[in-house]
Amino acid sequence: MADIIKVVNQRDIPFRNDDLSGPKYIARGPNVDFGLVRILPGEDFSTHHHSKVEEIFYTLRGECEIFMDGERHLLRPGDLIQVPPPCDHYLRNVGTELWEAVFVKSPYDPKDKVDVDWKP
Repeated sequence: MADIIKVVNQRDIPFRNDDLSGPKYIARGPNVDFGLVRILPGEDFSTHHHSKVEEIFYTLRGECEIFMDGERHLLRPGDLIQVPPPCDHYLRNVGTELWEAVFVKSPYDPKDKVDVDWKP
């Protein structure tokens, strides 16, 4: 068990999009993904779903719309939302500041993402 114990500082891991936005995986597997996600004002995250992975978002700052199977929800600081599989979800920052959230995905399956051609 000692071989999976590690300490990571999120400052050492860049965000996907030029270290400004997108996801940042702080822990990947063996059972769960954990990280931060940022979406800049006006930016979106394309519609997709997971066949067996559940995803949870906990908003730290900013505002973001999330559409789950076409239904709109507005996320503000302190809001948590669970996205069960296979729920289509689309995120868009509708605020004037950066939206930042913690995300958790479980079970760990980095290949479980299905892109969906849909926008509100």
